[in-house]
Amino acid sequence: MILNLDGTKPIYLQISEWLEREILNENFESDQKIYSQYQLAEIFNINPATAAKGLNILVDEKILYKKRGLGMFVESNAKNMILNKRKDLTLKKLVVEIVMEAERLSVSKQELIEMIKTVDIGEVEK
Repeated sequence: MILNLDGTKPIYLQISEWLEREILNENFESDQKIYSQYQLAEIFNINPATAAKGLNILVDEKILYKKRGLGMFVESNAKNMILNKRKDLTLKKLVVEIVMEAERLSVSKQELIEMIKTVDIGEVEK
């Protein structure tokens, strides 16, 4: 992954989101040790304090936990926590935007539901 250093999203948030994706993709499993702030700083060529801030977000959300003197580890239910968080924050926000746009375009909720049912992800990705 390459960080978007010129973007509007802070680097520490990009780090925490990248780690979440790694957990979702099962590149890190429950109770597995993850990269240290210094390893992340080296991987992404960023300040270790920035990497630490990204890690601490996940500690605060109880997705990671610290073992004194050993590092940070993935919580046993981290994957489910991330899935729920993303459903609650990301998908709900997108759904609200879609419903609002549908209303502006005079598309009924039923029409919108039918549109969603007919979406073929394979076709969209091409």
